[in-house]
Amino acid sequence: MKLTFLGTGTSQGIPVIGSTHPVCLSNDFKDKRLRSSVLITTAGKNIVIDCGPDFRQQMLRVNPKTVDAILFTHEHSDHTAGLDDIRPFCFRQGDIQLYGEANVFQSLQQRFAYIFETQNRYPGAPTVAMNTINENEKFLVANNTEVIPIRVMHDKLPILGFRIGKVAYLTDAKIVSDTEIEKLLGVEVLVVNALREEEHASHFTLSEALNFVEKVKPKKAYLTHISHLLGFHEEVEENLPKNVFLGYDNLTIEI
Repeated sequence: MKLTFLGTGTSQGIPVIGSTHPVCLSNDFKDKRLRSSVLITTAGKNIVIDCGPDFRQQMLRVNPKTVDAILFTHEHSDHTAGLDDIRPFCFRQGDIQLYGEANVFQSLQQRFAYIFETQNRYPGAPTVAMNTINENEKFLVANNTEVIPIRVMHDKLPILGFRIGKVAYLTDAKIVSDTEIEKLLGVEVLVVNALREEEHASHFTLSEALNFVEKVKPKKAYLTHISHLLGFHEEVEENLPKNVFLGYDNLTIEI
């Protein structure tokens, strides 16, 4: 299995438009972050988690020939706004398989009505197949790869993380119950959000993320959904535990 970080930034990305913050002015490519998403390649199939507004740019950078499934953690724009840009894959492959909770599809159908239209469809619209998932049920994607949903609270919004084999991906987490943490035990690679050092209503701070890593005890952990306020990549990573790393765009790890 291979995991590629398509984006590791928070909702505004880094650099933030118009910002003069030192991290936004950094020349280090690791400090330049598109909106958070990953590509997991397993058994020759490509699974994308979240399809944000930078999806087109991300796909051009890593250049996968196919996308076999897209999993949505939740409906916020930084995780869904790139849906129209799946069109080249649809034109080559046919329907793209989407997986998300019912409320996520309700939001997508409102915002991208033309994609889900069943009559008088615009011929250039993406073609998709909706697969509604339940937080309490495992499901199969892309050549029968098993996915375990992990319930996460994003402030008051229930969202999902996902475990695929020995890898788990959680973003936008603020609260994860002990019951859900049990589903993560035994993972080799944990990806989890760490927005900044200061308290935030809906995201783990750096210290909260590190405490969460201690509970799960993966062999390695990678931090994502990072704000410029966390600091320079190289400086932050120097002070992390030896098995914890900052993710950065285009980083690929083998599992």
